[in-house]
Amino acid sequence: MFYVQEVRGEQATLRGDAAQHVRKVLRAERGQRYEISNFENIWLAEIADFGKDTVQFNLLSPVEPVTAPASLHLFPALIKFDHFEWILEKATELGVERITPIYALRTDKGLDQAAPKRMERWRKILYESGQQARRLKLPELDAPCRLDQVLAQPLDHKFWLEEQQGAEPILRSLPVERRQTATIGLLCGPEGGWDDRERLAASGAGWTSVSLGRQILRAETAAIAGLSIIMAAWDSGT
Repeated sequence: MFYVQEVRGEQATLRGDAAQHVRKVLRAERGQRYEISNFENIWLAEIADFGKDTVQFNLLSPVEPVTAPASLHLFPALIKFDHFEWILEKATELGVERITPIYALRTDKGLDQAAPKRMERWRKILYESGQQARRLKLPELDAPCRLDQVLAQPLDHKFWLEEQQGAEPILRSLPVERRQTATIGLLCGPEGGWDDRERLAASGAGWTSVSLGRQILRAETAAIAGLSIIMAAWDSGT
């Protein structure tokens, strides 16, 4: 799927790098069909013509967008950027609605300073992943902030991934009634794990500590595993 910049009547225009990709990489021809979106609707469309830096489409029929089973807000602690960007890509595929990067106490200080400069790159990753996953709308991406700034978020369900033993398995912690309108938060820790002060603050703010099992997981693996379990459980209702 491609996100187009303009829709007028029964025609749409794709511009910029994406248009060049269609022409030079995909070597598309007139008459070939693709799904396109303007972030409000999705259509099956047919290539009508090419401009210097544009691709013109004729809209053929609307496509029903796939919706996530719940509104999920991911709070991943900042980790090494290549691993963090993998989280962004996969979270987009899984249907996350919003992502707020977190400065944890054990986040590397170099990441703290460099993260704001990566925002443009991270939005591009969300954009490209959204096209690949055929999402109608992209996740919102907030600027990185401290943990204490997000603990009071007004969410229906708030889960905290805990690497230490003693936390309840995540499936046992999910509510019996899982409404599609529910808002869910998932906090994922840094590579060095959570500090006890952070655990105390999260517990005091009403976050439920949950475990993904006995295995030792990398931070990025834990984030995606947690998201997958929650989304699958909400989708199935079990």
